[in-house]
Amino acid sequence: MNTTAVDGQEIQLRMHRLVPRLLCVVDDVMLAPSMRRLVFGGDDLREPFPFLPLAVADHVKLVFPEPATGEIHLPAVADGRLVMPPGRPRPLFRDYTVRALDRVAGRLTIDFVLHDHGPAGRWARSATTGDQLGFLGPRGSHLYPGGFENYLIAGDETALPAMARWMEELPAGATAHVFASLASMAEKVELPRRAGTTLRYLDRSVHGPGVLADAVRAFAAPVDGLFVWVAGEASAVRPIRRHVRDVLGVPAGHMDIDGYWKAGVAGLDHHAEDNDDQD
Repeated sequence: MNTTAVDGQEIQLRMHRLVPRLLCVVDDVMLAPSMRRLVFGGDDLREPFPFLPLAVADHVKLVFPEPATGEIHLPAVADGRLVMPPGRPRPLFRDYTVRALDRVAGRLTIDFVLHDHGPAGRWARSATTGDQLGFLGPRGSHLYPGGFENYLIAGDETALPAMARWMEELPAGATAHVFASLASMAEKVELPRRAGTTLRYLDRSVHGPGVLADAVRAFAAPVDGLFVWVAGEASAVRPIRRHVRDVLGVPAGHMDIDGYWKAGVAGLDHHAEDNDDQD
């Protein structure tokens, strides 16, 4: 386990053994017109699955069926590395946040933003009970510190699963300032409510794509300790990172601001994007 100590707070990186799994859909719920919750189960969940408190951004790499054949080319793992099936097409990978895990029932929950311009959104829109999907990971968990008095949490639709986990897992007594940017208010997904939370939904159809950055700029940072977590479209979070760093003066170890996706780019490696704004 690697640990970065920052002024008495710690952001911990805990690595896990990489396990490939083949799971199937056992339940679904429409959370909004463009967000669908799929619940997965299967014998492969008997192998221990890492789901740790305040590792709210943990993600799995989903392996989607080949559109032409419906086959899932799930890689093997050797010496901690993925080994692609010989003679087969490279699997269709996408990263998704783990929304919930019920260890007793053997159920894993993923929330999908539905769209028609990629294999993940198309698959999630049409998936039915019994449909299979491949899972890899999580390879590692970032355990965020729970000892701050104040948290600024912001993101778009793709960040809602992690934001919901923040609301469920923050320690009692912490204050959370939450901004959720939506394509329109018709896409509103209710986040868990907790004492000490202020929550604002921001409508991009009314206020434009920069509404999240505008809200963060208008945020009055508390005097006491502040931890900042932001995720969403890469160009939308870039000015937020600059503001948090240069104007609010938040140290690098007290924030995690991540471009989960990028308009016009399929399958963005958000670790590489994380982030090209280091000036």
